[in-house]
Amino acid sequence: MKTARTLALLALLMPLSALAQTALHDGQGNALPDTSSAKSSEGFSASMVVTADPEWQQKWENPVNGVPRFELATEVKEGGSLYILSFLTNPKLDAAGMAQVRCDLRITRPDGSLSGDEHDLPCFVTQLDTDPNSVYLSSVGMKFTAEAGDPHGTWTVAITVRDTVRNVSLPLQSSFDIN
Repeated sequence: MKTARTLALLALLMPLSALAQTALHDGQGNALPDTSSAKSSEGFSASMVVTADPEWQQKWENPVNGVPRFELATEVKEGGSLYILSFLTNPKLDAAGMAQVRCDLRITRPDGSLSGDEHDLPCFVTQLDTDPNSVYLSSVGMKFTAEAGDPHGTWTVAITVRDTVRNVSLPLQSSFDIN
């Protein structure tokens, strides 16, 4: 990120052992409607989670009952941190068995100015030897720490997840308040 704030890209390509289906589903297998932070198109799905839980990685790597649970966060106080995570399901594989998913990441301050703006990041570019229908943690995510001097108000995070083999883009958006 081109900013002095504490933003860190997280390289976290760890598959979840529980299988998912080709669209977003609840715990009973019912299809969920698209929202601003979770979308599906042509069998490809992506979602974004904003959590204040510093144990999110432990929960991801060792889920209880096969499914990690993350408390959603909508606000942070000065000195506090949020973790912005992105997930995907069912990337189409190229002829060599590679997933080719790229992402754009944009963070907008309450006044509309950009805190970060990255394009064409490799968020899931890998040889996939597991079931593509599993839920995967994208490598595009970040830790956001609210620092002294950060403007109070609503910050917006936008991640566009692109399955380049399938030629599908899923624009995701979430927000949080610094107060």
